[in-house]
Amino acid sequence: MKKILRFWSITMLLMAVSVILFACGGDDEGAPAEDGEISKLVVGTDATYAPMEYMDDNGDIVGIDIDIVDAIAEELGIEVEYKNIGWEPLFPAVDNDEVDFAVSSITITDKREESYDFTDPYYIANQLILVPEGSEIASFSELEDDKTISVQINTTGHTVVQKLIGETNPNILAAETMPLAITEMINGNADASVGDNSTINEYMDNNPNEAVKTIEDDDFEKEYYGLMVKKGNDEVRELLNEGIEKIKENGKLEEITGIVVE
Repeated sequence: MKKILRFWSITMLLMAVSVILFACGGDDEGAPAEDGEISKLVVGTDATYAPMEYMDDNGDIVGIDIDIVDAIAEELGIEVEYKNIGWEPLFPAVDNDEVDFAVSSITITDKREESYDFTDPYYIANQLILVPEGSEIASFSELEDDKTISVQINTTGHTVVQKLIGETNPNILAAETMPLAITEMINGNADASVGDNSTINEYMDNNPNEAVKTIEDDDFEKEYYGLMVKKGNDEVRELLNEGIEKIKENGKLEEITGIVVE
């Protein structure tokens, strides 16, 4: 009897040790690989900005930005996990280490570089104006004449409009997303909408029967998108730069975007 009890005691002890070892060796998301290199990165985005990042019919986050990050991850041999956080919460999420970096058509600006670090540029964009088809507005400067302008809050479109008519001007209608900003204009609550060319052109392609038109203006400077990391996070920034350089060299970046970024 004692031998049986001793046998079961040893068996139970071994099972307990096995459970502990299994638990310790379980899912280790976000941790570096055994050799100290990064094996997975968590990516924050605002999936409301087609064609750059948006939700498809299956609820998956897709778009040009996502294809770019996927290509970078493939070249680096790492895993990425996407989190749809929203535009405004995206910045504190990077600060608070909720995500390792952000991709969301984020233009590299001097002001943002005061608080965050950016990779090398991976995309070139510019602002466009969207107006009703019968509008007499023909240039950006004409929006200064007591016009109501819809933008997505805290984007570069918002910034250029603030520079034109003043930061606190009540004629700026700042919406949570770019689609909402465009909807405000369509519904007659704004005379024009200002936003990135990729998003406005996507709207035009998907709504060919909508009575609207776009206006290009040389006053808009070219903008460069970068992947945004926490200030001082050189390890992740340099790793991502390595991936960007690889997809530039092998042609994948141009294949995805249709443009050449030097």
